[in-house]
This record gives sequence, C-alpha cells and structure tokens, in this order.
Amino acid sequence: MKNHLRSLQFLATRLVICFALSSAAFAVRATDRTQMGHNINVEPGEEISEATCFGCTIRIRGHVLGDVTAFGGSVIVEDQGKINGDATAFGGDIRLDKQVSVAGDVAVFGGHLRRDPAATIGGDATNFAGAGWMLLIFLLPIVVLGAFIAFVVWLIRRIMRPSVPATA
Repeated sequence: MKNHLRSLQFLATRLVICFALSSAAFAVRATDRTQMGHNINVEPGEEISEATCFGCTIRIRGHVLGDVTAFGGSVIVEDQGKINGDATAFGGDIRLDKQVSVAGDVAVFGGHLRRDPAATIGGDATNFAGAGWMLLIFLLPIVVLGAFIAFVVWLIRRIMRPSVPATA
C-alpha cells in the first residue's frame, strides 16, 4: 500500500513539474514570472506581464499587466499594488490591502479572501473557502473514475466466469 501511495505522489509531482516547465516555456513576454517553490515579489515601481506560482507566495507592490495565479500559495497585494487582469489562488489565500486594485475577477478555491474595504475589484469576487472544495474539485473525479474502472472489471469477470450447469 505504501508503494502505491509513493508512486501516486511521484506521479503527481512529475505532473506539476511538467506543467510548470511547459508554462515557463510558453511564456510570451520576457517579463512574465513563473516560479515553483520560490516567492515572487513585484516591488513598487516595477511592472511585469503575468505572475504564476506553484507552492509559493506572490507579493505585489507594483503593477501586473495581466493575470496573477497561485497554486498552493497565496497572493498578497499591498502598498497601492495593481493587477490589470484576474487574481486566482488554488489552495491559498488572497489578501487585498488598502488602496490596491484588481481590474478583473478575484477567485479563491480552498482558502480565504481578505479584503480591505478600500480595495477595488473590477469584476466578481468568488471565495470557495475551506478544504472541502479542494477535495470536491480534485478528489471527486478520481473517485468517479475509480468506480467506473471497478464496474468494468466486475462486468468483465462476470462475463468471463465459466457457467456451471444446474444440478437436478
């Protein structure tokens, strides 16, 4: 059982690494930032195109022209930081301090949205707080797939079972 879990963890890690590398490879502009395990800081007066983070925090004090996305980390916008696109966090929080703005939507899955009343959001704010949403989003499809595979195996075994003649 431990080997099975270890192989699943290894597979999941490889998928995340491949996704992170492919995102970095397809970055169109030189000012895009994609990190895995290292925090991204956008300092005051600094301008970047987009920020994507896997297992780290994105702290914005400057200006992001596009979207900001954190997987397993948080997004913090402070000191008059500005995002022209959307801000999304999967498995982390989003904190919007005073006098910051997000022109697009703000979405948090499996975390909390902490917003100062003086912060501006141009689009919709969506907050699916708690770990239950993460389980629902990621675990439910795996359970359904497992049930389908178990049904197919059961069906094949039932069809392949030799028939026994009835005794009188």
